Amino acid sequence: MGERLLAIDTATIACSVALFEDGALIASNYAEIGRGHAEKLIPAIKQLPNRGKADKILVNCGPGSFTGVRIGISAAKALALAWGAEIQGYCCLALVAAQAQKKLDTPRPICVTMLAGHGEYFLQNFDDNGEPIDPFVALSPEQAASEVKADVIAGSAAAELAMIVGTNIHFQILPNAAYVSLVASDMKKLPPKPIYGRAPDAQPVKTV
Repeated sequence: MGERLLAIDTATIACSVALFEDGALIASNYAEIGRGHAEKLIPAIKQLPNRGKADKILVNCGPGSFTGVRIGISAAKALALAWGAEIQGYCCLALVAAQAQKKLDTPRPICVTMLAGHGEYFLQNFDDNGEPIDPFVALSPEQAASEVKADVIAGSAAAELAMIVGTNIHFQILPNAAYVSLVASDMKKLPPKPIYGRAPDAQPVKTV
């Protein structure tokens, strides 16, 4: 058996896991579940060959759902400790950009936009090599429209933003761990820490 890598993605309404051996995908699970990632994730991993055991773990660090991001990273850290595996993270938007690039006939710059809650979008522009050309931001739809730097838009808010800016090329995509091998290598070396992208909805009560 070659080197195995387990990819975990729970940063959005989708829950996906994928197992790779020497870089080749050998099994995966993907479901758009909305909520309940904590209950669905471990059973999904157990359905993989050898119960998903791997030498290395990659986990989606966000930006995305506060709860989903925490669940994925916590599970990845627990499994890494149990298996003695290496653990690293990747950016949610980079994976969506890579998935969109796969749908194109020739490489093109892509603007990734994801629903961020409270009427905002996460947005980041990528070049045709899958590298980010600017930091990701959380903006209102109107603000996001002025930050689009590509003719191709992808992500969970792609259709909405494409309508605002008037482009016909858009892909409604959620991240899927089965495609993590497409992400640029330097975008898969993040520390396994949450990238939330915006302040939490619940704030601690300040005492006088």
